[in-house]
Amino acid sequence: MSKQDYYDVLGVSKDAGEREIKKAYKRLAMKYHPDRTAGDAELEAKFKEVKEAYEVLTDSQKRQMYDQYGHAAFEQNGGAGHGGFGGGADFGDIFGDVFGDIFGGGRRQSRQQRGADLRYSLDLSLEDAVRGKEVEIQVPTWVSCKPCDGSGAKSGSKPKTCSTCHGAGQVQMRQGFFAVQQTCPTCQGSGQVIADPCDSCHGQGRVEKTKTLSVKIPAGVDTGDRIRLSGEGEAGMHGAPAGDLYVQVSVREHPIFVRDGNNLYCEVPISYTTAALGGEIEVPTLDGRANLKVPSESQTGKMFRMRGKGVKSVRSGAVGDLICKVVIETPVNLNDRQKELLKELEESMGSDAGKNRPKAQGFFDGVKKFFDDLTK
Repeated sequence: MSKQDYYDVLGVSKDAGEREIKKAYKRLAMKYHPDRTAGDAELEAKFKEVKEAYEVLTDSQKRQMYDQYGHAAFEQNGGAGHGGFGGGADFGDIFGDVFGDIFGGGRRQSRQQRGADLRYSLDLSLEDAVRGKEVEIQVPTWVSCKPCDGSGAKSGSKPKTCSTCHGAGQVQMRQGFFAVQQTCPTCQGSGQVIADPCDSCHGQGRVEKTKTLSVKIPAGVDTGDRIRLSGEGEAGMHGAPAGDLYVQVSVREHPIFVRDGNNLYCEVPISYTTAALGGEIEVPTLDGRANLKVPSESQTGKMFRMRGKGVKSVRSGAVGDLICKVVIETPVNLNDRQKELLKELEESMGSDAGKNRPKAQGFFDGVKKFFDDLTK
């Protein structure tokens, strides 16, 4: 029976690039992979065909030979199986980088491939971020199986050396003119086979569990900072080391303060009288209340710096400042007497308002000049 053209198998054109070929392979491999097809012989054969086509078309030398000679390029020294891809290596993921851990049984770089890293998002109040605290978090993950101590083998038994690769975790396959090192299809690269699997973890050496961890948050952290907990990620398969857990910090908005690096900013409303005559007002800080002296004739928007009232840097230890912006409030809900007093104040300034309101005077002088220039 003649073999189908490799390009037709993947559904790509003959001038398709590597990215397009990988994309087609990933889609078809997910569809026909033995983990999904539950022993269907016809679909397993289809998977072999798809994988074979991918292995040839993503290797520049093999693809060149295939384009020139077709399937005949791989028939000599080919052995059993499809086009020289024999040796019982039908389902080993030779190119595991294509779909990573989609099927959970991807390529092993070594016998002890560490578990996956995890990320946990932690929301903090500004106060907790500035002062630091210890928090408890719950993380669903894979942990080492206790009954078998992570080996995957039932208590009283041990994993056996793989008879296919003799413990190496890889086998060498002849593919036409080439010899290719490939993950052992029997042990999936671990170098060992579990004949009598643990009842608890079913041979994986790990089980799913929600862990409760205590995390110490250092003072001064900010949104985007990460805290690394070594070895608190997913446990690896068959006793392999665990990955790491990264706690990603996010600081919630505060009703009073805005943080910018190590500095804090806030708006402080002051009365019309305090702005004009000056005085001492009470302002909030993260350490409690503090007094701020406002000089007379202060204008709205004026900034006052309170040194050392900001945030202590988690890296350098330098302490920022608190920047207070005063905002003058216009009096509201005035009674008749208060309105009279304000009118009297306005009248007392007379025509020489520029003396008491220099900005206003400058503004109106500018407006007058603008219109005079228009009429010239």
